[in-house]
Amino acid sequence: MKTYNHFINGQYVEPIGKKWIDSVDPYTGKPWARIPQGCAQDVDAAVAAASKAMREGPWAAMTATDRGKLMLRLAELVTDNAERLAEIEVRDNGKLMAEMRGQLNYHSEWWRYYGGLADKIEGAVMPIDKPDMMAFTGHEPVGVVGALTAWNSPLLFVAWKCAPAIAAGCAVVLKPSEFASVSTLEYAALTREAGFPDGVFNVVTGYGQEAGSALVDHPDIAKITFTGSDATGARIYAQAAKTMKRVSLELGGKSPNIVFEDCDLDKAAAGVVSGIFAATGQTCIAGSRLLVQNSIKEEFTKRVAALGASARKGNPMLAETNIGPVTTPAQYQKILSYIEIAKGEGARCILGGGPATSPELTGGQFVEPTIFSDVTPQMRIAREEVFGPVLSIIGFEDEAQAIEFANDTIYGLAAGVWTENIGRAIRMSKALKAGTVWVNTYRAISYMMPFGGMKQSGIGRESGIDAIREFLETKSTWISYGQGAPANPFIMR
Repeated sequence: MKTYNHFINGQYVEPIGKKWIDSVDPYTGKPWARIPQGCAQDVDAAVAAASKAMREGPWAAMTATDRGKLMLRLAELVTDNAERLAEIEVRDNGKLMAEMRGQLNYHSEWWRYYGGLADKIEGAVMPIDKPDMMAFTGHEPVGVVGALTAWNSPLLFVAWKCAPAIAAGCAVVLKPSEFASVSTLEYAALTREAGFPDGVFNVVTGYGQEAGSALVDHPDIAKITFTGSDATGARIYAQAAKTMKRVSLELGGKSPNIVFEDCDLDKAAAGVVSGIFAATGQTCIAGSRLLVQNSIKEEFTKRVAALGASARKGNPMLAETNIGPVTTPAQYQKILSYIEIAKGEGARCILGGGPATSPELTGGQFVEPTIFSDVTPQMRIAREEVFGPVLSIIGFEDEAQAIEFANDTIYGLAAGVWTENIGRAIRMSKALKAGTVWVNTYRAISYMMPFGGMKQSGIGRESGIDAIREFLETKSTWISYGQGAPANPFIMR
């Protein structure tokens, strides 16, 4: 069982408190690695290294073009190590090897995209309405970035947050979830191999209330970017406001997958199942509310239930596995408690409804793919994020009612629409209060496309050109080229 250390200022260093945390494989239920239990002093060291990198030395003097070249080098290293990193992710969080392999093979595209974008962020000369003056804008890195990532896709979030931040010229202190830190600690060595100057990319691991809180409170952190629950995000938002930190929050969702009678039913059923049961439902964009038109509700429900029942549970390393274990014991208990809440509310369980208990699943925490019918929009199972393989089915009559039900939530992260009517697709995409709307597909992502939420699903955007703007400050410069002093120096010109 390997013991890891923090990655600070280009080196692996022991935690100041000489404490480590066991990382548990969700499939076997056994520890397989040890990560540092960081404290405020470890965070101080990492932030000091990042601050120094931005003030002096090669990073502070480096051109945007040369930053981009380093990022392209890292992209190649990640591609070369994708299989190894994917295996670590699976051991860390229990997600399917097939999905993690796909994520890691695609991961490098974020570094390539932002590496190419680094020297293309332009200011502008304004046609200013003042005589004898010139005015122009430029963009500067916001400062040291504190990045806090979730356990469900650790390295994907590293790319989403760190690639645009580093392209902008920032240095980063990254605090991954204590449940899935190993892949990020391994990843850090690749940044050194790529030639990143010391202090540009730092990793401090540990518990949120210790290392995470210290990072959010640190006076030399200019920007916090966080992925996780809305409750934790709200606390971070309030905490960061005390020192006026810039904040990006990618939070939870209760996303509707809306199926109309004119859709391709087979394609829609596959999309609905993928939207909720892939990743064991442990994804912020999970399509956990199926809104289906009443005219096809009975038939469509049977199709979705049949597909869900066919899912194979087991070792996430195996290609034939469809459902892996729940990542943490607390999340496992939370999912089971919501299943009982739904039953108590009167929802009818038509698939699953409890732990998966076959002999080959004894090591980990497995939940049966679960579907509830006869759900009303006011039930807790239809309103609160479960973050597990639990689907609620709600019927609707027409577009107006579908929009009403879909938008009746505190969240606004994503939505799916299944229809062959292009006019309906456009109307729905405009009416739905969600940061992402998928039509006749679900869970599609790209480094080119902005991602983020409305309402309590978050603040800011990740991916696409929008993301780099989250890590830049705009500076306005005025130059007077007129001769002589102003006639009246006490009046604003």
